[in-house]
Formats: sequence, C-alpha cells, structure tokens
Amino acid sequence: MRLDKYLKVSRLIKRRTVANEACDAGRVKLNDKVARASAEVKVGDIIEIGFGTKEVKVKVTEILETTKKDAARDMFEYL
Repeated sequence: MRLDKYLKVSRLIKRRTVANEACDAGRVKLNDKVARASAEVKVGDIIEIGFGTKEVKVKVTEILETTKKDAARDMFEYL
C-alpha cells in the first residue's frame, strides 16, 4: 500500500492530501529514510512523522484497504 494512503486509512494523518504534503516536505521517514508518498508500506516497517516540535514513531502491524475508526488503532503500535 502507498505510504500516503496508509497514513490516511490508519488515521495517523486526517486527510490523504495532508499526508502527501507531509511526505513532499520531508517530514515523514520510512525505516529511517525520508520517504515519498508513493513508497510501499509493509508489515514491520517503522514510520516516523514530524508534527511541528513533536515526533511520532510507529510500527506497522497490519495493512487494511479500509477500516472503521476503532479498528484503525490496530494497524500500528506506538514506539
């Protein structure tokens, strides 16, 4: 699955366009490398997102095409 779509479906970022802009600005890292929105996400990958002064680091545990809000939290675990 594309990185920008994963960020939206997992609800780490609210909208796909915002996820796309964050990737373009270099604020998203996939396995310690700055990632483009089109990068492929696999189970076990580590995603780091810079939100202003705060950094969020998560591990991908599941990939789903669509999900409900409650189940979205099962797609990743915070590190």
